[in-house]
Amino acid sequence: MPLNRLTSVLRQNLEALEQEGRRKGPEAVVVGVLPPEGARGPRYLLEGHGAKPFLRMNSNGYLGLASHPALKKAEEEAIERFGVGPGAVRFISGTYGTHVELERRLADFHAREAAMIFSSAYATVLSVVVPLTTAQTVLISDELNHNCIINAVRLARPLEKMVYKHLELGELEKALQKAVALGARRVLVLTDGVFSMRGSHAPLTEISALIHQYDAHFAENALLVVDDSHGVGAFGPTGRGTEEYTASQADILIGTLGKAFGVNGGYVVGPGDLIAYLRETSPMYVYSNPITPGEAAAAGAALQLLQSPEGQARLHHLQAMTQRFRQGLVSLGYESFPGAHPVVPLLLRDSALTHRLVRYLREHGVLATAILYPVVPRGEDSIRFQVSAEHTQADIDEVLAILQAFRQDGLGTP
Repeated sequence: MPLNRLTSVLRQNLEALEQEGRRKGPEAVVVGVLPPEGARGPRYLLEGHGAKPFLRMNSNGYLGLASHPALKKAEEEAIERFGVGPGAVRFISGTYGTHVELERRLADFHAREAAMIFSSAYATVLSVVVPLTTAQTVLISDELNHNCIINAVRLARPLEKMVYKHLELGELEKALQKAVALGARRVLVLTDGVFSMRGSHAPLTEISALIHQYDAHFAENALLVVDDSHGVGAFGPTGRGTEEYTASQADILIGTLGKAFGVNGGYVVGPGDLIAYLRETSPMYVYSNPITPGEAAAAGAALQLLQSPEGQARLHHLQAMTQRFRQGLVSLGYESFPGAHPVVPLLLRDSALTHRLVRYLREHGVLATAILYPVVPRGEDSIRFQVSAEHTQADIDEVLAILQAFRQDGLGTP
């Protein structure tokens, strides 16, 4: 059956995105990685650019572990033992020793009773929120939460859905009061730990205290659910994320293995009964394959490495490079959101200017990504720089010099 009428409409939609400056366009294809050399960190080779090396400033791999020998060795050994794929969903025949061991380590790392892993953090959020939502549940979400939380709320069928202004605890309290008035039995307050487009974090101590004030009004509790995918491994004194940074603990914590840990997959930690219930009811756990045994082994190696002297040294270097880059942006007169996380946005507040600077950076060998509406609110067009432990002081200074030259060349105004 021809799709000519549909494809015509889709083409028009793509053209509209192009005209609005919101089309993402072709993806950069990495075809090689050059190891660190001298004072510089790794460089990346892209399809269509020959031998030109690129400094990557748009990776979630905050600890620079994807190519670490310990992770590669762990994955290779697990592949030799178990093969390259799980073969089925876990309750049929897809659970391996590396899955169980990783879950044990994650629970211990976060001081929880139990953990379970998923194919991605996105799948984790959907498969936690939806099964825990009943017709007597109220969902309350920060307006700048990640798309995975937004879609989890859309898919769920609660008594009521509420969105509060970003980090406005007065609005959160009004939402809790409304949930009481509605007679809700259960409340889930949903927030990112680190907001991925801003690099700012949620004040979990204050949010948790506020929820606790209203908990007794709900027969099945008011719970704080935190997706700390950008925080775990990259934030806090020992890398335990926003909980550690704010000296607090969520009721349900979701994390990822695909950012700071350098592998793939997502996970949730919490009370044993909660995890047992989710194993029976989470659709993307019950009906979808887990990460491979090799990925689980590599993630376990990353977790072990983070807690070693080498891992802590990487984390401290990451923090130092983040501070150097943040201070450098400010000294050059660029605007950014305050914070201590290695996500460092450069606000330009103009889509054309943002695209122009991204092109300029690429021309000078730096990979960075434009972040535009609707990913961020209107007027917050920005470039999301992401610092990594694989960056050296020379790397950071190189990027800052290019940003300075952009303005000196007269290109830095709308």
